[in-house]
Amino acid sequence: MESVKIPEKVKMRVKDLRSQINYHDYRYYILDDPEISDAEYDRLMRALQEIEKKYPSLLTPDSPTQRVGKTPPLKTFDPVPHTVPMLSLGNAFDRKEVEEWVERVKKGLGTREDIELVVEPKLDGCAVELVYEEGLFVRGSTRGDGMTGEDVTWNLKMLRDIPQRLKGISIPDYLEVRGEVYIKVEKFKELNSGQAKRGEKLFANPRNAAAGSLRQLDPKVTASRPLNIFFYDIGEVRKAEFKSQIEMLAALKALGLPTIERVRLCRNLKEIFQYYDELAEAREELPLEVDGIVIKVNRFDLRKRLGTRTREPRWAVAYKFPPREETTRILEIDVQVGRTGVLTPVAKLEPVRIGGVTVSSATLHNEDQMNEKDIRVGDYVIVRRAGDVIPEVVKPLPSRRTGKEKKFRMPEECPSCKGLVVRVEGEVARRCLNISCPAQVERGIKHFASRGAMDIKGLGSKLIEQLLKREILKDVGDLYSLKKEQLIGLERMADKSARNIIEAIKASKNRPLSRIIYALGIRHVGEHVAEVLAEEFGTIEALEEARLERLEEIDEVGPIAAKTVYGFFHDERNLNLLKKLRAGGVIFPVRKKVPRGKLHELTFCFTGILSSMSRDEARGRIKKLGGKVSSSVSKKTDYLVVGSNPGSKLRKAERLGLKVINEEEFLKLIEGKAE
Repeated sequence: MESVKIPEKVKMRVKDLRSQINYHDYRYYILDDPEISDAEYDRLMRALQEIEKKYPSLLTPDSPTQRVGKTPPLKTFDPVPHTVPMLSLGNAFDRKEVEEWVERVKKGLGTREDIELVVEPKLDGCAVELVYEEGLFVRGSTRGDGMTGEDVTWNLKMLRDIPQRLKGISIPDYLEVRGEVYIKVEKFKELNSGQAKRGEKLFANPRNAAAGSLRQLDPKVTASRPLNIFFYDIGEVRKAEFKSQIEMLAALKALGLPTIERVRLCRNLKEIFQYYDELAEAREELPLEVDGIVIKVNRFDLRKRLGTRTREPRWAVAYKFPPREETTRILEIDVQVGRTGVLTPVAKLEPVRIGGVTVSSATLHNEDQMNEKDIRVGDYVIVRRAGDVIPEVVKPLPSRRTGKEKKFRMPEECPSCKGLVVRVEGEVARRCLNISCPAQVERGIKHFASRGAMDIKGLGSKLIEQLLKREILKDVGDLYSLKKEQLIGLERMADKSARNIIEAIKASKNRPLSRIIYALGIRHVGEHVAEVLAEEFGTIEALEEARLERLEEIDEVGPIAAKTVYGFFHDERNLNLLKKLRAGGVIFPVRKKVPRGKLHELTFCFTGILSSMSRDEARGRIKKLGGKVSSSVSKKTDYLVVGSNPGSKLRKAERLGLKVINEEEFLKLIEGKAE
């Protein structure tokens, strides 16, 4: 504790220093118009640090010195639920798709008149959400899966263009603000140059560097990276109201938050396409990576009327720039074996830079596509890379052939296990039938341990490969009998690392049912279908016993996935694996059923615009009462709810003889007043 009283002039000096530093941060990071040199700025910061060191009680969480303090490294990132989901955007890849989107928006709003649309650059960075309470930055998180992100508060505090306290006189009591963390192109080059000089791993592109820098357990590492941020959206807000995107962006800027630049208000398609062309032309000259534009309905009341789909808003769309392509040569063609036994031809290329990434391999998809395109070893080819999509060979350039190029034939035996390879009727892929094939087992274990499945941290490809090679593992069931002593001595595996792996495996024994179903690697069963199956059946035993007809009845599963699920649980080898997992201590939990509501087993569909609530609110009410909501009309639909300006669903419902109700009847039904 401090033994002396703090002089009033010292308190005033601290207040003055913080005010000056925050002002110069704003000039430098927000306005890009500094008034002092870096050396002068450093002197102000050092003066503040010295006073806070001498008088610790003056230190506050929003002090500029706390961005890069002695913050201890984190052990993990805590989950942070988003009050308002951080949705993905639908994509448009050409003008026709943009025109169709605009028409859907107008139809949804019941108008033929042009509406105000805001266009913004689509940043290629890492999406985050910051929370300010009474103007003070209190929490920051990543987008995560849209519903729940990771707590990266301390790392975000390292970004100097993020104000610790909002400025101005109209500060909301509570503000959730969304933005994109990014690295400028030139800074990215400098960062990679430094990595190379130190003999460290190079970053693939600015987006990956930004995301990786933000998810460092030690905030000091984040602080050493040249990160910036732009804000462009909000979540929940209290004691403040915005009527439009333009108004909201102006308000955020007035609060001291750096907002997205090059924003333009458009009133028709011509203006949108003009903006798109201008930005595309300037793309290579921009200081940061931009991979398209985002088009949004400007007015927030219109957005509410339009609502959202499951994963994306109806009031916004991303109009992507064309994928970046380059020409290179195929050196050889390899065949990779996936976890389900599918053989995929992969072109090994002369390395080429595409969109800021060095590409040395590209998928050829399957045998049919390779033959149709007449792709040969030695060919010069056009390779495309778009965003996170695996690079692909678009086409060969026959005019550049010399006669030395060779056609490639898919192998008759598996390149991994030398087992039988067959091409199942109706499928384009060749498949290895050996369930014990090392390549399949390796990728199956990797999938089982992945983050969305059992989330066994530290169990990467190299370790799995070693464990299989030494026959310590034969399948995922063997993970739960692993001993620390079996790991020690493997490459990069000392006592502490081995102990961490064993602890991670132990922690994975108690995962939700949906994640266990996904982890099993059943063909055509992704995370969403696994969630549907868990909700529908409640236990793994009920799923094991499900009839094929019962599986096929589930709308979101589909006949193909139903057959693979049924086949999986009727294969003796898979049932033995489940027994092995149980014996190893894996808990197959019971998925608690939502109590049956009065709408239990009733399926609803909507058409037109509701006046009393948004579509999302209506869906929520139905689900809360035990009902289901379908996006399309079918014989299984019990009620079609019709709002104003209904679409083609109404005609289809009438043809099928379905029950059609208006909004008033719907409200009576959910409020218990229906006759």
